[in-house]
Amino acid sequence: MHQDEQIRIEPSTRRPERVMWLNADRVLYVGLLGEPTVRTLGAFSIYVSLTQPHRISVEGGAWEAAELSVVPPGVPHRIVAGERMIFSILVEAETVDVPALPEWIRDGGGAVDDADTLAALRDALDRFKAAPRRQFDRTEDFDRHFFGLALPTRRIERRIRAVLDRIKHDPNSHTSAEDCAVACHLSVSRFLHLFRAEVGAPFRSFRTWQRARSVLYFVTQSANLANIALDVGYPDSTHFSHSVRQVYGLTPKSMFAGCRKLALYGYGTAAAQGLGAGRATA
Repeated sequence: MHQDEQIRIEPSTRRPERVMWLNADRVLYVGLLGEPTVRTLGAFSIYVSLTQPHRISVEGGAWEAAELSVVPPGVPHRIVAGERMIFSILVEAETVDVPALPEWIRDGGGAVDDADTLAALRDALDRFKAAPRRQFDRTEDFDRHFFGLALPTRRIERRIRAVLDRIKHDPNSHTSAEDCAVACHLSVSRFLHLFRAEVGAPFRSFRTWQRARSVLYFVTQSANLANIALDVGYPDSTHFSHSVRQVYGLTPKSMFAGCRKLALYGYGTAAAQGLGAGRATA
């Protein structure tokens, strides 16, 4: 049976299981939300309530009640779950052709009123949990499972694509704009201009997000947070705590405490580095 053709599980049988799957392009998270302050994620953030509506405020605007909401990359927002857990998906902006995205993602800026999409996402989650192998070998497979189609891919200039691949292959390295400019045979100013035009985000913001995103591969580990900070590429625990809180609206301590019972799955090089080769392809 194909992984997208699993037996459907009726909503009444849903279990509050905590799970995360991620690769370099997508993140699936079902788990505790906690009480985040303002968060600013570098990806399209899709939030789905499991049973009770959540509340969301985008860029300091009015609070909206929603069962489905979308926040564009780089946009500050606050979210309060109507229950302990939340279902969310992150779609990396540099991987998709934004104008060609489904309208509910492309134009999302808070609550989304789309009952069919909400039901499809919940059903996709149920099928993922019921699958004997909770894995997607390609990002396209993930997209087809949760969105019903492979999201359109963004075309990026080859030199900038090489820089993106380098950063995403090793998000914990201290890759500088100067090094990337040299590799691209460009001046620093020209490289930074081209990077932003192609990727849709400043180089520094993208690099900061990728490093903070890489923390997700380590959230089930019991190692000392100071050691994890160094593994992820932060100079010390103070920078680690400040950066993580700025991105996720939570301290590293809160994030790791909330993920103790999380089943973590991943795929790709970064996953192997964070999870270990055995779990990365579980």
